[in-house]
Amino acid sequence: MLEFYRHLHANPELSMQEHRTAEFIEAHLDTLGIEHFRCGGTGVVGVLRNGEGPVVGFRADTDGLPIEEDSDVDYRSTARGTLEDGTEVPVMHGCGHDTHVTALITAAEVLVADRDTWSGTVVLIFQPGEETAAGAAAMVKDGIWDRAPRPEVVYGQHVMPGLAGTVAIVPGTAMAYADSLKVTLYGEQSHGSQPQDSIDPIVQGAHIVTRLQAIVARELDPRRAAVVTVGTFHAGLKENIIPATAEFTLNIRTMDDDVREHVLAAVRRIITAEAAASGAPEPRIEQLYRFPRNFNDPAETAAVTEVLRGALGVDRVRAAEPMMGSEDFGTLPGALGVPSVFWFYGGFDQETVDSGTMPVNHSPRFVPVPEPTLWTAATAALAAIRSRLGS
Repeated sequence: MLEFYRHLHANPELSMQEHRTAEFIEAHLDTLGIEHFRCGGTGVVGVLRNGEGPVVGFRADTDGLPIEEDSDVDYRSTARGTLEDGTEVPVMHGCGHDTHVTALITAAEVLVADRDTWSGTVVLIFQPGEETAAGAAAMVKDGIWDRAPRPEVVYGQHVMPGLAGTVAIVPGTAMAYADSLKVTLYGEQSHGSQPQDSIDPIVQGAHIVTRLQAIVARELDPRRAAVVTVGTFHAGLKENIIPATAEFTLNIRTMDDDVREHVLAAVRRIITAEAAASGAPEPRIEQLYRFPRNFNDPAETAAVTEVLRGALGVDRVRAAEPMMGSEDFGTLPGALGVPSVFWFYGGFDQETVDSGTMPVNHSPRFVPVPEPTLWTAATAALAAIRSRLGS
């Protein structure tokens, strides 16, 4: 398990480019005698059959991030990758997906070794492109549920900042919707000494960015969660030229359908109205990606919670609050209309937790301690899967 994990950590690949990772997973499935097929480009689906019985799905995501690792482990990543625009970047498993894959492969190894203790089918989903919300949608579009047995429940898990050996689980809405937009504002270029001949997209954009913050502050019930973030703003090439265009990107997080629709409509209303107020052409608004809400079926969550407490210890599994982070995991069970459960396990030792400087996901120092992180993740995956299978 440790060897497998260290290999993955040292050899990450960018979203939807996980070619070597897919081959590595396929080689291990071949060794275990598990049938498999490619799905969604660089996704791999393993089907572990063992007679009649229930069908259970479990998903592990496989992609890394364009981050340069800053750690002192001897298996640190020095990998490089290329973004869609041709930019070469360092690559790191800065969100812990390497632990997800390792845990699921380890659980599969145990299931293969103990075939005489269970019956049914396990669908092992190694999903690409979680970081861009492209992977789960690509697998659904590629017909995963037409090509694999349809599960009655789908499980997933994620490593997070927290004490290794512990698990947190959220009933109901566990993670938020996330919508990302790219906005292009149009104006009229002019020399800085002749502002009367311009329509300034920077001034237009400044008003929009400020006004957008009023959506959460003044349009929503304060008991309903939402976050509106302008993450980038680019315009112009020289300080004395008013540019013709400006571009910014937004990230919007919401927990509920009605709040999501209200915020998205308000964003478009404000952008369009401010452009009109500036006498500018209508802006262009493009959707970059959308993450679905991650919803844990309450009854299934209660059952899994008891199973995990039995496997790990009552004091090591706790109920948690919803997170504003996002995941595309829900796309897979959502395409079938079956329930799902997604939980979180800690990745750091007590000293790091107590230090107050625990690395967060997407950090260049987010390198979980292998033990007991991997043992906990593999044990949790195996316990949840076995709880639904015949015996």
